[in-house]
Amino acid sequence: MPLWRRLPCAALLLICSASLAHADDVVHVGIINSLSDTMTFMGEERGYFRDQGITLDIVTMDSAGKMIPPLGSGELDVGGGAASAGLFNAVERGIQLRIVSDRTTTSQQSPHQTLVVRKTLVESGRYHGLADLKGLKLAIAAPGISVLSVANEAARAGGIAYADIEKIYLPFPQQLIAFTTGAIDASIMIEPYGTMAANGGAAVAVANTDSFYPSDQIGLVYYSEDFATRRADVAKRYMVALLHAMRDFIDVSHGGHLSGPGSEAVIAVLVHHFAITPELARQVAPQTLDPDGRVNMASIRKDWEFFRDQGLIKGSVPPDRVVDMSFVAAAAKQLGPYQPK
Repeated sequence: MPLWRRLPCAALLLICSASLAHADDVVHVGIINSLSDTMTFMGEERGYFRDQGITLDIVTMDSAGKMIPPLGSGELDVGGGAASAGLFNAVERGIQLRIVSDRTTTSQQSPHQTLVVRKTLVESGRYHGLADLKGLKLAIAAPGISVLSVANEAARAGGIAYADIEKIYLPFPQQLIAFTTGAIDASIMIEPYGTMAANGGAAVAVANTDSFYPSDQIGLVYYSEDFATRRADVAKRYMVALLHAMRDFIDVSHGGHLSGPGSEAVIAVLVHHFAITPELARQVAPQTLDPDGRVNMASIRKDWEFFRDQGLIKGSVPPDRVVDMSFVAAAAKQLGPYQPK
């Protein structure tokens, strides 16, 4: 006779209760499969989430914009991507979510986001500097995203109007082809696409966008309101694991490359999850991250004001009401002050 048939009901209930008590909390995480998702994969592979009693259910989506409805409904707990007009419009409509952490920022030390121009325009002298963006076809990965604000800063730095630049909306993989056919003249690209465009020979990276938009907050981590409130303890533990992985990534980011002790393990994550070669992974300029997960509020406000001035958002909910740094503050306190390795 099986053992379970010989056990009294009370004993069976105790076994089942103990099993449930030790089950990991499942967190539903939306990713866009960009290099900014590296920390999520690192945290999973290094056991940081497991150490916090968390199992990840990772869902790949086309864009950060498509995460907003499931974050609002609570189907997703965590998401990430660029700030967008759609994000702030969703908040205006009553869809509740929170910006809770840094995900990607620019810096002088690492050209993770670059202005890329078609090589023939540089060689012919048509492009010398930012003023020469006037009349050019600038590719943008999607409508209504914060890189439009970066394009506005490029125009201002070049002494031209934002309207002087023709915007074409095209995903990054298609932009690589469009450079070779001459369908686009320039783009503001994140890695690995900037390096891929230059390696293809049809385009040249002419400027780190940090030179005209310092510390641009490219990417953000979002929590659903349900996750942040009803599962606040899990949300805090999730952030401890994520920040641990972020600090590991910072440890191997040197001089605009992944290098030094431990870098090959991170390069292996990029190769495995993003289908790039080890050679390309060693070439790309890693994103800059704050070791305490803090976001650049000045950048977020600048992008929000740009969206408002362009008529891309309606209403007046300020970005400060969407940002909640309490989770990264608690995680940083638990992990202690960051000590570079």
